[in-house]
Amino acid sequence: MEQLFDIFEKFIHADWFNSLIGAAIIFAVTFVVCRITVYFARRLLNRTSLLPSSSIFINVIRATVWLIGIGFVLSLCFNVNVNGMITGLGVVGIAISLGFQDTLSNLIGGLQVSLSRSVEPGDNIRMGSSGVTGVVKDVTWRYTTVVDSSGNHTNIPNAVMTSTAVTRLAPLNSVSIALIVTTNSERLTATAHHIEDAAEKAVSRVSKIKKGPSVSFSAITEHGFQGTLSFTIANASKAGNATDAAIRAIAPYVHNHLVEEEMDSLSAPAEANAGRPAAVEREPIEMPQA
Repeated sequence: MEQLFDIFEKFIHADWFNSLIGAAIIFAVTFVVCRITVYFARRLLNRTSLLPSSSIFINVIRATVWLIGIGFVLSLCFNVNVNGMITGLGVVGIAISLGFQDTLSNLIGGLQVSLSRSVEPGDNIRMGSSGVTGVVKDVTWRYTTVVDSSGNHTNIPNAVMTSTAVTRLAPLNSVSIALIVTTNSERLTATAHHIEDAAEKAVSRVSKIKKGPSVSFSAITEHGFQGTLSFTIANASKAGNATDAAIRAIAPYVHNHLVEEEMDSLSAPAEANAGRPAAVEREPIEMPQA
């Protein structure tokens, strides 16, 4: 504690005018360095896949830069021994940590969630106990923000995120439509291609497509061939409209027996005429005049 009193006495008897000018210059430099560091950190997080683009890393970097700047101000402007101050604050630091126990647990929880990549911005999740479902917007030093389908924002403490079961759901912009195709096996592949083309044309009018429609079959039932039409769009908010457009477009091909009957009815007369002998055109016979 004597070290703390000595530091406080030096702080009181400091040359305030020069100290304030020096502190203002150091704070200005710290502000510029902080902005530049945060800018490059954001670009690095957006480009690299090693870490998620959570703002908790930006918050930690910003706090670190400012703590270093404050340390320079105390050391250069007010002749404060920063190392001695940290040593003297040992007992006080314990009391402060106990008072900010929830804040520290949320900070550590946010770092744990982000570094382990268990949850990152853009994930569609469901919380086990609370039942909160939505897309993770950001992970800050205290909360994880989740946005549901109605646009409501829910702030979940990071400590809860680390102690609760979290289920990762399929992305909202990823659409899967279950279908049963009632065509014969010979036309199954052609029908699948027709479905994919029709869905792509319909969905492209609603939203930009990130991953084109694809049909995959999983079972043969008494009703037909069971499968799934899957595609990914750029705008998750238009997933419902894209699903509606795709279903309307593929409906004639899913129940393909109607199309087949129409094609068979058109081809039947042609096949019947093909089996008949071709008609021979004869020139008219002129009768002799009496």
